[in-house]
This record gives sequence, C-alpha cells and structure tokens, in this order.
Amino acid sequence: MLPSDTTEQRLASPADEAPAATPTSLPELVSYLEDLPEPHILFDRRYRIAAANAAYRQQFAPGASVVGRTCYEVSHHFTVPCDEAGESCPLARSLRSGQRERVLHLHHTPQGETYVNIELVPLRDGSGEAAWFIEKMEPLRVAQGVPTADGLIGRSAPFQAMLELVARVGPSEASVLLLGESGTGKELVARAVHEASPRAARALVVVDCASLPESLFESELFGHEKGSFTGAYAARSGLVEAASGGTLFLDEVGDIPLTMQVKLLRLLESGTYRRVGSTELRRVDLRVVSATHRDLHTMVADGRFREDLFHRLGTFPIPLPALRERRDDIPLLATALLARVAPRRAPTLSAAALERLAAHDFPGNVRELRNVLERAALLTDGPVIERAQVEQALVLGSRRPPGVNLPGTWRLPAAAATVEPPADPLRQASHAALRHALAEHQGSRDALARRLGISPRTLYRKLRELEASAPDGPEEGRPS
Repeated sequence: MLPSDTTEQRLASPADEAPAATPTSLPELVSYLEDLPEPHILFDRRYRIAAANAAYRQQFAPGASVVGRTCYEVSHHFTVPCDEAGESCPLARSLRSGQRERVLHLHHTPQGETYVNIELVPLRDGSGEAAWFIEKMEPLRVAQGVPTADGLIGRSAPFQAMLELVARVGPSEASVLLLGESGTGKELVARAVHEASPRAARALVVVDCASLPESLFESELFGHEKGSFTGAYAARSGLVEAASGGTLFLDEVGDIPLTMQVKLLRLLESGTYRRVGSTELRRVDLRVVSATHRDLHTMVADGRFREDLFHRLGTFPIPLPALRERRDDIPLLATALLARVAPRRAPTLSAAALERLAAHDFPGNVRELRNVLERAALLTDGPVIERAQVEQALVLGSRRPPGVNLPGTWRLPAAAATVEPPADPLRQASHAALRHALAEHQGSRDALARRLGISPRTLYRKLRELEASAPDGPEEGRPS
C-alpha cells in the first residue's frame, strides 16, 4: 500500500495517453522524497507529476493538488514546456545527454517569483531507458525576479546567464573573478557568491584596493607587529585574518601595486602570510573573490599585472552585463531603487518616463540609474515621475550639458566654462583638520576613524586624497 497520507502521488493509469511504466520501487522512493527538506517531484516523460513531497506542495501549490498536472504549469504557470517558452528545460536536456542536468529557473510561488536551482536525475529501467525523473529544487535566495529592498534584481537573459554562473560556482571553493564596468554591482555579486557557499555563516570582508595607498596596503591586508614602522604603537591583525573561515573580497584588484602582488600570490597558493615586522608564518582558511573594471589581459601583456596572479584569481571568471545589455531589467530596478532613495513617498514612473530611461545607455550602469532616479524624485512634487523630470535629471548629470536649457534647469555661460575653478576652501579646511588630527593621534587607524566619527574605509580615502595633495610627497607618521 502506498503512503498516500504523506506524499501526494499518482500512478499512471491505462486511461492516460502513452502511460510510462511505474517504477517498481515507487512506494519506497516516495517515502524517501517526503523526508527531504528541499522540494522534490517525480514525473514522467510527458512532464506529468506522479508524486510531490511536502516541501514542494508548501512552496509551489499550498492547498492545491499537483498530481497529474505538468511541472511547467505548476512551477512556471506556462502552457507549454520550458524550452518552448524561452527557458532551458532540464528534461529535454537530459533526454539529449542521457545524464543528470542542472539549470536555473524563475519559478512562481505564492510569495512571488523566485530563482530556483534545479537538479534533474533520470531513473532508468532494466533496459537502461529513462522513463521517470526526479527533480530537486533549491531556492537561490541571493537574487529576485521582482523588486526587493536589497540584493540582485533582474530577469533578463544576460542577468540570468550571469546568475547561473553564480549558482554554479557558489557552493565550491574556486576563486572567482568578477569582470564588469563600474557600477554593475560587483560587490552585490560577490556577496551572492559568498551567501551561496558553505562559508555563508562566516564573514565577508571587503578590501577596497583602489582606496589603499601602497604604503598601507600590506599592513591593512596582513596586519603588523608593534614597532614595525612609525606609528605602529600596537600589534594589529589584518583583513586576511578577519576573513578567516569566510570570504575575502578584493574589489578593484587591478589597482593592487606590483610589489604587493607577489605576496598576495603566496597567500592564494599556500594559504600563508606574515604580518609586517614579523617572521612568524601564519595560516588562514579563506576563499577569495576579486573584481575589476580593468582589462587584466592588457595589463598582463604590459607587465603591470602578474600573469601567475591573474590565473590564480581567475579560476572562475564571471562577466557582469552592463545595464545597456539588460534594458529589460530597468523597470524592475527602477521600482526597487525608487523605494530606496525615496522611501517615504515611493513615487512611480510613467510609461513615457520608463521609455526615456530605457533609451539611455547609462555608462555608469546601475549606480548612474540610482542617481538619475534620486534626482528625478527630487524634481517631482507629485506621486508620478514624468518624462520631463527624467530628462531634466539626465541633463543635470550629463558630463557635457547640451546647448539648450530645459525648463527649470540652468547652465554656466560658455565663457565661464573656460575659467580655472578656484581652490575648494572646504577641502582645504578638511585637509588641515586631518593633518592636525594625524599630528596629535598616537593610536591605530581604527581608533583615529572612531575619533573622527568616520569609517576606516572613509579615512583611507581621505588619507589618499591628502597624500595626493601634499607638495612634498607622502605624509610621515600616518597611523596604520
């Protein structure tokens, strides 16, 4: 007797069209599936569901029967199989390859559309033919096909292709190299890789390589011992140690100084490092995800980036699509971004405004889209942002404003554009205050940041600006 009180199930009957042979071990198989935490279904070559465990019923069809229905109708609300509706069908792929298949799908649930990792396993009979299939579904919680408060958002083909690579590499230990233009969301994708890995419960530590002066890079990454250089009044651990057990994200890895690249390579190859001023070899267990907007191939050819480090970082490269390559995602992104930049008002976009946004190339990608939407929201008094406000927001952010003014906008006369701008008194005052704080402070960089009421990352950026503005070279006695 089949355990019908636990798992919804159905055997193909003689009245069914071309019924498949029933697996002889169906009762035991159904009982096994019922105890699994992930949604599982058993179905035949015609996509008809024969059994579904509780996790599947709860996620995709609470309170409704799924037995006898097709998997594409329940999971996708399609009237035809996935491969006829623009998606990759794991059943069709398995019939061609004769093997198990994995794909990423966007499924319908009562809570909305969600990305799901699908693994399909064919069940073979005595003749070796696959007549039944088991499908396992694992939600990919790092991305959504609907507007959300945070995380990755999109449903276009380029976005899904990128997300499938994230889903593939996430559970592994492979080093990941994210390649994309500025503003494409590389840090969000790095977080998605981390959260899809077994290290998700540990820290994701971000290293902004572009903001670290060469003189501080080694100390920031590996830490230092007391007295190892001027201002090192106490020993301090580095970001590598903070990422132990988790993931180290090297943002803008193309900006790492050549002198530091060999030490980073040693870390990646052996999992060992030394603090500045120490002879002790330390070991660390971490995964490295890196990102850059630069052409590392050209940098390697020019001798500006080590080839061995490039290959070590780029075990699994993931190209991130520019926003102009995924224009279909602009409405979803715009809705989510407006909820973030104007949460109290939550304005909407008219059809004409969306059309204007879709026509723009967005060289600054999602970051630029956010800025345009924030400006447009500030320029709008009512609940709906119209095309005129979007146009005005684009003009205000353009690098070379056009020769005509839109209503409510202004531009400098042509003669004024050639005048050399005066020194910024606010920046000069900020630099003077920072020099004074550096002269008086005797502790660590973290302590100085707390004293100034800013983050360590912001402090490094200000130190870099100060170093660039100094007429006689780098500042002495900078805290580490």
